[in-house]
Amino acid sequence: MADIIVPELAESITEGEIVRWVKNVGDTVEKGEFIVELETDKVNAEIISEEAGVLVEVLASEGDVVEVGAVIARVDPNGTASAPAAAPAKEEAPAAAPAPAKEEAPKAAPAPVAPVVEETTSNGRVIASPAARKLAREKGIDLGAINPVDPQGRVRVQDVAAYNPAAQQASAPAAAPAKAAAPAKAADESRVEVVKMTRRQKTAASRLLEVSQGTAMLTTFNEIDMTNVMALRKRKKDAFIEKHNGTKLGFMSFFTKAVTAALKAYPAVNAKIVGDEIHYNKFFDVGIAVATPDGLVVPNVRDTERKNFAEIEGDIADLAVKARNKKLALSDLEGGSFTITNGGVFGSLMSTPIINGDQAAILGMHNIVQRPIAVNGEVEVRPMMYVALSYDHRIINGKESVGFLKMVKELIENPEDLLLEA
Repeated sequence: MADIIVPELAESITEGEIVRWVKNVGDTVEKGEFIVELETDKVNAEIISEEAGVLVEVLASEGDVVEVGAVIARVDPNGTASAPAAAPAKEEAPAAAPAPAKEEAPKAAPAPVAPVVEETTSNGRVIASPAARKLAREKGIDLGAINPVDPQGRVRVQDVAAYNPAAQQASAPAAAPAKAAAPAKAADESRVEVVKMTRRQKTAASRLLEVSQGTAMLTTFNEIDMTNVMALRKRKKDAFIEKHNGTKLGFMSFFTKAVTAALKAYPAVNAKIVGDEIHYNKFFDVGIAVATPDGLVVPNVRDTERKNFAEIEGDIADLAVKARNKKLALSDLEGGSFTITNGGVFGSLMSTPIINGDQAAILGMHNIVQRPIAVNGEVEVRPMMYVALSYDHRIINGKESVGFLKMVKELIENPEDLLLEA
């Protein structure tokens, strides 16, 4: 029998939540085949089987939180697919009694089938995780006698382990008033939809709060006349696409190169605080915020000082696709030294972005809007963008923050200078 174990994904990841089982008990599994999806604080991981055979036991349900190293399923290399036997199991399930369950416990085949059938039952029977049912059978406990902690009524292995008949009976009379209040709860649910936060949403919320409370964060603003860079992009975009195999020339590569040049000129913006020390990064890995259905993620474009515009645009496009398809690796997300976020793609005119992780600063781009401005004593309508630099004032002083943002502005407004910097 081969165990399916939650692998060690990274030093900072100790547990994950099971999103979905791709394979069911009784299904044939090939070596290296993806059988379950695990959501961690940073990425979704696909756990594979190291052995070919038949999935005979599932020890954790969808929604369960499992630790690294935990056994969540078992594969029998010598097993045979048992899908056709699923129908009789459904007929026998309502009549199951404690005695037959004990007699069948030593047999390998019936045991894994039962949890799958019972987990999907909606006819009023007790809902419990496979591990909880197994422990209850071993202890001879009736699942119906357990009052679960889960508000949805699912019995988990912790409930079985903590089961105390005397305590359950003492708390039984208090259950009646709760049932009587059900109509009021139903009325509230018609006005409010309650959705459980995903693991990644909870992690992001916690870290954003930690940054806002644990740093001396300030934001400085400026505005950029996009006339010259837009004209250059318009002139060069067709030739750029043809020369670089379909890669499009966007604004992000201009801003990434401008930020990289400014980071070289202002090293404190590329630094971070570690304990009572300031670490000045000598590398330039720029994170690009990408919106996905599950929230914002920030993969990194590595070594931006060594890459040309086409390489940067290609990296950004590849990372965006991986992010939206939930294929980002931990190596894509770790180790960035600075971040760029572009709220302009959603129409944002101005914002104060929050610093990403332990970095010292973040640049916020915004919507390009035609506005009247004074040019050489004359009023002209120009395409203008507000930019914001949020920074940690513990590392970066006001002069450095303003100088950094002013340099980015000047390089974007004079793209020829940016090409020289590159």
